[in-house]
Amino acid sequence: MLGIIGNKVGMSQIFTENGDAIPVTIIKAGPCFITQIKTLETHGYNSIQIGYHELAKKKLNKPEIGHFKKINFKFLKYLKEYPVITTEDFKLGNLINVLDFKEGEFVDIKGKSIGKGFTGNQKRNNFKRGPMSHGSKNHRAPGSIGQGSTPGRVFPGKKMAGRMGGKQITISNLEILKVNIKENILIIKGSIPGKPGNLLIIKPTKHL
Repeated sequence: MLGIIGNKVGMSQIFTENGDAIPVTIIKAGPCFITQIKTLETHGYNSIQIGYHELAKKKLNKPEIGHFKKINFKFLKYLKEYPVITTEDFKLGNLINVLDFKEGEFVDIKGKSIGKGFTGNQKRNNFKRGPMSHGSKNHRAPGSIGQGSTPGRVFPGKKMAGRMGGKQITISNLEILKVNIKENILIIKGSIPGKPGNLLIIKPTKHL
């Protein structure tokens, strides 16, 4: 089974019969369409490309327009490729929606985490602050960052201030609690990366 593309709607909670509250994330998933089939003979590998979120032609550039005109298909904003062993079971234009997922299954979800901007060591790396007394001049400063003449440089990977968040993160083994076919909704147990509206890549978890 391939994955699906969707958007994060937000978080909520559902209650079990025992009265336990379970935090959940609501995802608007699909519908997606197969927009390209790559084969070993033509491209050197087997994969299926799917598209998501229909939009106007004027919002695409010429190569993107040409890609969709070549297959005589509607224009889609997001494209994602999934490697497969064989392409025999897939056809151009095939619909992919939440019907491909079942309650109780586990998925891996990839998304961009919330960006925190440029942050200091206390927030970014969990450093302790300096003394807050009147004479101290080191409240939130990073302090020494290395040795002197030897080696005469700062080693790569040194924990310092910088941009925090805004990175691609994958969370594995998230359980599907409910599937709403009518609204194309997946209700996932737990939290997933990003803010509401964030683009998400969802694919089944592969258990070894």
